[in-house]
Amino acid sequence: MKRFSRAEAIPSGDAARLGEELRDARISSGLSIEDMSAVLRIRRVYLVALEEGRVKDLPSPAYAVGFVRNYATSLGLDAEDFVRRFRECTGAVAPKRQDLVFPEPVPERGVPSGAIILIGVVLAAAAYGAWYTWSSGGDRSVDAVPPVPPRLERAAREGTSPEPPPPASGQTTTVPLPEPVPVPVVVPPPPPPPPPPPSPTDASRITLRFTQQVWMQVRAPGQQQPVHERVMRAGETYTPPNREGLLMTLGSVAGVEVTVDGQQQPGFAPGAGTRRNIPLDPVLFRAGVVPPGARFTTPPAANPAQQAPRPAAPAPAARPQ
Repeated sequence: MKRFSRAEAIPSGDAARLGEELRDARISSGLSIEDMSAVLRIRRVYLVALEEGRVKDLPSPAYAVGFVRNYATSLGLDAEDFVRRFRECTGAVAPKRQDLVFPEPVPERGVPSGAIILIGVVLAAAAYGAWYTWSSGGDRSVDAVPPVPPRLERAAREGTSPEPPPPASGQTTTVPLPEPVPVPVVVPPPPPPPPPPPSPTDASRITLRFTQQVWMQVRAPGQQQPVHERVMRAGETYTPPNREGLLMTLGSVAGVEVTVDGQQQPGFAPGAGTRRNIPLDPVLFRAGVVPPGARFTTPPAANPAQQAPRPAAPAPAARPQ
């Protein structure tokens, strides 16, 4: 992989200030450098070098520009402005598009176009004179057209079908009847049944509203893939699915408001930093301020196979007296 050259790798004050802005935005969102590395899937050493302005420790300019764009986009910043500033301070100029130049065909030398037009006009005038001479002569022959039979003329005037000519004496004419053409009957399919109305149990009772930019993750027990994970912007709301055992992780609880059944709740205990494994339990939020390390008021139901009672052991047979 081609890295920055010696001239491009000289750290400047602009690169250090750009890295400080990215680090301040990350800290204000309550995210650690490990959280950003997991979200962006970029090695931690590259993110640290970018925040400290050490351009020489970054990979090729194309990869470094991609790191800056993804970092700024995930934090809700102006990605194009950060990329432009990074290119200006590091000298990583975007590749210019090269215009293709196609050779123009050399015009062939031949008869001039004016001569061709003049020849065409002369030929058209000669053809018109020949046609006029032929049409004005009185010795041309015209083919005689026989008159229309009376039955066809009567059928055209009355709008009916022409009658066949009468048969000769001693002959009978059999007119075949047209065969009926079967018409396919298309039966439209029955309309699909209307969808069932949503059950009231499918609606979640908890609604989260964000007053500032906060990173959030919601996980279900026993699942590798998170139910929800992204940076929430100020003014957005999120309603988790109505499932038992959901745990939530917030980059900062200071900018999160909690509503249960349409009523504002106290929310979380004051404090900054990342809060992990918060139970999404409506009864817990209605009870008051949720402290760190809170647990479900009612433990989630376990696997039905684990709750099945064990069969009772058979009673020992009574010994004969």
